[in-house]
Amino acid sequence: MPPSHARSDAVDRPADSEAADECTLCGFPTPSDPVTDPDGGGAFCCRGCLDVHRTLEEVDEADADAVRDRLEDDAPALDDLEGEDAFLAVDGMHCATCEAFLETRATGTDGVLGAEASYATDTLRLVYDPDALEAERLPEVVSGYGYEARERGEGRDEEPRDAALVKFLIGGGMFGMMVMIWYAVFLYPTYFGYEALADFGSYDGYYVAVNIWLMTTFVLFYTGLPILRGAYVSLRAGMPNMDLLVSLAALGAYAYSTLAMALGRTDLYFDVSVAIILVVTAGTYYESQIKRRAAGLLSDLTEAQVDEARRAETGETVPLSAVEPGERLLVRPGERVPLDGTVREGQAAVDESLVTGESLPVEKRAGDPVRGGTVVTDAPIVLEVGEDAESTHDRLVSLLWSIQSARPGVQRLADKLATIFVPLVVALATVTTAALLATGSSPATAFLVGLTVVIVSCPCALGLATPLAIASGVQTAARRGIVVAAETIFEEAPEIDVVVLDKTGTLTEGSMSVDDVHVPAVDVADDPSPPDPDELLRRAAAVEALSEHPIGSAIVDAAETDDGLEFATAAVDDFERHARGVSGRVDGDRVVVGHPDCCREQGQSIPASLESRIETANADGAVPVAVGWDGRVRGVIVVGDAPREEWQDAVETLATGREVVVLTGDEGAAADRFRDVDGVDEVFAGVPPEAKAETVRRLRARGRVAMVGDGSNDAPALAAADVGIALGSGTELATDAADAVIVGDDLGLVAETFDVAAGTNRRIRQNLGWAFVYNGVAIPLAITGLLNPLFAAVAMAASSLLVVINSSRSV
Repeated sequence: MPPSHARSDAVDRPADSEAADECTLCGFPTPSDPVTDPDGGGAFCCRGCLDVHRTLEEVDEADADAVRDRLEDDAPALDDLEGEDAFLAVDGMHCATCEAFLETRATGTDGVLGAEASYATDTLRLVYDPDALEAERLPEVVSGYGYEARERGEGRDEEPRDAALVKFLIGGGMFGMMVMIWYAVFLYPTYFGYEALADFGSYDGYYVAVNIWLMTTFVLFYTGLPILRGAYVSLRAGMPNMDLLVSLAALGAYAYSTLAMALGRTDLYFDVSVAIILVVTAGTYYESQIKRRAAGLLSDLTEAQVDEARRAETGETVPLSAVEPGERLLVRPGERVPLDGTVREGQAAVDESLVTGESLPVEKRAGDPVRGGTVVTDAPIVLEVGEDAESTHDRLVSLLWSIQSARPGVQRLADKLATIFVPLVVALATVTTAALLATGSSPATAFLVGLTVVIVSCPCALGLATPLAIASGVQTAARRGIVVAAETIFEEAPEIDVVVLDKTGTLTEGSMSVDDVHVPAVDVADDPSPPDPDELLRRAAAVEALSEHPIGSAIVDAAETDDGLEFATAAVDDFERHARGVSGRVDGDRVVVGHPDCCREQGQSIPASLESRIETANADGAVPVAVGWDGRVRGVIVVGDAPREEWQDAVETLATGREVVVLTGDEGAAADRFRDVDGVDEVFAGVPPEAKAETVRRLRARGRVAMVGDGSNDAPALAAADVGIALGSGTELATDAADAVIVGDDLGLVAETFDVAAGTNRRIRQNLGWAFVYNGVAIPLAITGLLNPLFAAVAMAASSLLVVINSSRSV
């Protein structure tokens, strides 16, 4: 066997993997002899969960109650329902009204017990009764009315990515431009007292008017279809939104103009309908481009999911659904463990990084528990399936989608105000029209004034205030190497109080590499003829090239990149695997490579000078690999996950005005080296991935929380945080779950992300302030009859232009 890399300070686990209870922190199964706190407080699956629970429970009771209330508001009540979970991706959602509409449609279907939708991530979570409703039929439950549902991770035939832009330019821009040309040539001159080029009482006049009507109809009912659908959905859901107000203004101007055209009048306001639809559609397009990045699919985790298992007794491959608790399964090198269980035969190094985030492979022997989704790297094992016959990996996937299907903590301000603003405007327009009719005004005049109130209130500036500022912020971030994946980052990031940094792959490089090759000095008495470091590395690499251990691969990689090392040509005879290392004959010598204990067992003594180097490596959280021949260890190769060069500067910058917490699945020295660093307030070590999300939630007792990570095991925590930031070198699932991705993999850009978000947030507030000032002035003018629909549309366009100009300025 290759060297063992399990840490001696890890929490001891019992041989029996059957769960006795659930962990008090993360809710996952505990061993039969759970980790407990001498002072009480629950039972835990590991010491990391215990430390988090013990530390984060130490808050004022009032604060704890406030946090629990908040979590109860955010967390879906679906967890209390007894049924199967399903997670659907839904295209077509764009506001809180869509969420309510889809939830109402879903829960109105027999067999659906509960539903929770999130338009920020295009995710719908359903709890259903599989006996009453087949899983294959679930997408049909909510599809329709412009929404299309499918299973998460399921491919589909998509329109080209620029389809929305093409639809806008062709459907709206071209026909809208033609409408404005007709107006400029035939109608606007009459409005300003000039002689018309066409007599609107003649055939030519009707020809012009009909052409304008046809092109406006196309713009309104084709380009404006999503807006009209949003208005219809808001009425069905009983939640008036901005789409309803926009639709009322556009349809009102269209209906009035159609009637006026039939009566031979020239005061046609088709241009108002066109302007409203085009302005709002432009803003919606900006927003959709940003939102598209937030709808992540299960990528590498979906690919990593195992759907078959191999029975140990017969070698037969069967579906996972056919595997029963207590069955024995064979897992070969390079394969993923299909289900949680206990090793009964064999010994192997298991790569748990995808599931736990631990950087070092862990040696597993008979009696040790293994998690579904981990990878057996170097030797076959036989495992006994656990009591629940489930996979930690699959539970991690379910946890991520449960979080992402929950509503975001903060909805857009426009959505919040819509339920008050829209009914108020409609009421004002109705009262104004009724008052004018009651005072003797003609129906045409009264209707025009009421229509003007709706048009001038049309929330183009209000609706564009957020998406245009966000678009500018996204562009600024992109120029700095930051990809914004969710618009909510601009609302949340400026208020962050706690920044949580994952260790592996975030503060460290995230991959095993050779840090040092150490041989005794020539004048050391206990080894008068030490080898050259290159020779030591060459011989170690020659032997490790025949193993499949990750640390052995790091040694081989180091030898390949070192010029002049022709280890590949070295003949290795009599290769053997040992309990904690490997050996083989190289250049006539029996070379042993592995854990120092393995070398001792193989009769290789360790000089005192190397013993101290081994102790230093262990204290630094690295792995010392001993290399010996001729009865003596000749040198030590130190392998580890090195910290990033810029990590301390990045932490110091982030710590300005914020608390910094390091979160890791590693324990011992690998985590301890981050404790006494300026800027780091706290380190939680040995925390499993399922507990990372709960840790982030509990940290909310201290304020708003940002999570920075790179691995798939970080994805639930990234999604649970107020702001999730992923490094571009991370897994695809982590980047999908994050609100922002650092493309250049530069940790220093995390602080830049907060700066850009703060600047964009100021721009949003400026835009919204102007929009409210505009409405406060324009609506009274419209009510008093000082504006007509055309000037109302011009005022609306002017306010939108100011928003555009303000948004285009550099953040």
